[in-house]
Amino acid sequence: MTKAAITIEEGTVTFLIGYYLWLKVVHLIAIIGWMVGILYLPRLFAYHADASADTDETFQQMEYNLMRLLLMPCMIVVFITGILLIFATESLASGWLHTKILLVLMLAGLHGMMSRQRKNFQRGENTRSAAYFRTFSHVTTLIVILVVALAVLKPF
Repeated sequence: MTKAAITIEEGTVTFLIGYYLWLKVVHLIAIIGWMVGILYLPRLFAYHADASADTDETFQQMEYNLMRLLLMPCMIVVFITGILLIFATESLASGWLHTKILLVLMLAGLHGMMSRQRKNFQRGENTRSAAYFRTFSHVTTLIVILVVALAVLKPF
C-alpha cells in the first residue's frame, strides 16, 4: 500500500489515489450524518411546536444535541473534504458541480436557519407552526434529492 501524500506543484494540489479514496469515504460518512440531522431537525421542531410546556426542556436538549453533536461537525467535515476532493479531481470545470455546490450552499443556509430557530425555541420565542416546519422539511428533502441526482448522474 502506498503512503498517502500531498504534493504541491505550480499552485495545484495532487493527491495519491489512496488518499483520494479515503477522503471520499470520510466525505460520504459526513454527508450521511449531516443529512440525517438536516432532515430530522425540522420534524423535531414540528413536534416541539405542538408540544406542551412540560416537554419543552426535553425538546430543547434533543435539538441542541442534534445541532452541536451531529449537524455542525458533519457539515464542517463535508465542506473540508468536499473542497479537498475538488482539488484532487480537478472537477471544478464540470457544470453539474457548480449546480451541486449552489444547492449545498442552500443546504448550509437552511442549516443556519435551523440553528437560529433552535435558539428561538430555547428563548421561548418560536412563532412558527408545526405545518411550517413540515413544509421546511419537504423543501430540504427536495434539495437533498437534487444534490444526490447531480452527484450520481452528472448530467452536464
